[in-house]
Amino acid sequence: MNTFFKALNDPTRREILEHLNKGDLTAGEIAKQFEMTKPSISHHLDLLKQAGLVVSSRQGQYQKYSINTTVFDELVKWMIQFNQRKYEK
Repeated sequence: MNTFFKALNDPTRREILEHLNKGDLTAGEIAKQFEMTKPSISHHLDLLKQAGLVVSSRQGQYQKYSINTTVFDELVKWMIQFNQRKYEK
């Protein structure tokens, strides 16, 4: 959970997720959306992968990135438990 929130703490990583929410992209396609080096984008993607927010798959010579919605589902379930407690009283 800490890695999840750390990954979301950075505006660049949040923007990467917004781009991926529209569809799967390669690292090069993601890099074109930003004014930073490809190694910097790779670093951000690595942190998102470590947090479980994105997954990648090899397609030929490229890595294709997509959002891992399972992590978001788990977060929503975790947050709902606090709201449910309010109604149980």
